[in-house]
Amino acid sequence: MTSIERLTLDALPVTVWTVDVEGRITFVNRSWSRFATANAAPTFLSEELKVLGSSIWDVVRGEERAQIEHAMESLRSGRSQSLSWEFPCDSPDESRVFLMQLSAMREGSQVVGFAFSTVDITQSHRVREVLIDTGMALARTISVDRVAQEVAQQLRRSLACEGVAIALADDETSALRLVYAAGYEDEDSALEVELKPTWLEALARGEVVTRTLAQGIEITAPMTSSEGVIGAVTLLSRPIESPYRLEETRRMLATVAAETAAAIERAWLVRRVEHKRRLEAIGEVSAGVAHELRNPLFGISSAAQLLRFRVKEDPVVEKNVGRILREVERLNGMVTSLLEYGRPAPIRLVNGDPDAVWDDVLEAERGRLESRQLAIHVTRAEPPATCRIDSAQLGQVFLNVLVNAVDAAPEGSDLSLVTSSLPHGGWRCRLRNGGAAIPPEALPRVFEIFFSAKAGGTGIGLALCQRIVQEHGGTIGLESTPEHGTTVTIQLPPAAREG
Repeated sequence: MTSIERLTLDALPVTVWTVDVEGRITFVNRSWSRFATANAAPTFLSEELKVLGSSIWDVVRGEERAQIEHAMESLRSGRSQSLSWEFPCDSPDESRVFLMQLSAMREGSQVVGFAFSTVDITQSHRVREVLIDTGMALARTISVDRVAQEVAQQLRRSLACEGVAIALADDETSALRLVYAAGYEDEDSALEVELKPTWLEALARGEVVTRTLAQGIEITAPMTSSEGVIGAVTLLSRPIESPYRLEETRRMLATVAAETAAAIERAWLVRRVEHKRRLEAIGEVSAGVAHELRNPLFGISSAAQLLRFRVKEDPVVEKNVGRILREVERLNGMVTSLLEYGRPAPIRLVNGDPDAVWDDVLEAERGRLESRQLAIHVTRAEPPATCRIDSAQLGQVFLNVLVNAVDAAPEGSDLSLVTSSLPHGGWRCRLRNGGAAIPPEALPRVFEIFFSAKAGGTGIGLALCQRIVQEHGGTIGLESTPEHGTTVTIQLPPAAREG
């Protein structure tokens, strides 16, 4: 062996050693010495192997010997050119994993020895493990909160990172909110403010973002789907000196983020399906009740009108008959709403601009606004959005929320309607009035059927709106505070791109 060959082998970070056909060691490179001295070698590679001429068969026993013998025989017979396998070993500090590769050394057609090489693949093995474990943990459908906990546990266990933070986009407003954090000293609210610019940067660029901090390195991966933004996941780790290890960690986090986004999307889908089934069951009962009420109400109305005709000179009877007829009319309205909710018209979606639907509703309701001396300030989406919509049913939703806003707004005040095209496509509108806030205990229930925070309300209107919006693939939500009044937010997905 020439000196340059020897220097080259000694410079390799990979341990290289050779044996003759009898198994006696004929060469070790300098890396082998460091490898053995650090006690990082597997148990079957003892200190004796540092001595040239010693036999590996003196120290190799059991399964390890059978594996090496089988590999040698395969190489000797020409069935294989080289063979490799992984093996675990324990150092004083931690368990590690190495890759062994065995090749035949030939002179002509004759095998004269074998060359072994070993390399530490602990980090790559851990990355592979975390991807497998995370995939298995997220394969079943679980709640969104459980998804975040599983992912954080896998990352912290496998990568020994200092901290993990997971943010999700709000269903109604798309605003990013921190849903899980571990390993950080800051309070959740302060941490959310600190990390939000990085989350937004990763989502805007659509790739992993890395920041170097005083305490280490921060790596953030975006979580997106075909429907838009899901959220982001951030790792806080000790400094990673090796560019290869850093890139490997970035790739691993990107893969975990994709698996997490899929699991969250699946959890959301299951929740929507369960909610839809519950609404369908309520709708069937509502339609049945409405059908049974319609005939008796018609009879009561007819009898009351006949009574009014017979005793029209009696003011007491006239007053009470009028009350009966007003209640019958109110109940008839409720029955009609129940039938609409329980047996909705088939939705027919076509590409359209939701702002054009709003224009029609506002034009038709101009008189209602003027009667209350209300001014509505409209800011339209630019550029215009294109969504799959049923204009008639969507118009019913817009009319309902507008009527609610008008009824709640102080006379002579202003309403605001702001619509926008979202970065991932899709459309959102926010209608705000400055009226009294909805009580906090009532706010979570405003979309429940038969629940109404408005005096004399049936509790069907907003439930029907939610059903229609969900059939459009969108979301509807309500925010209400004494400082800012009440805001209803409706969001619709973009029309699918052709081709």
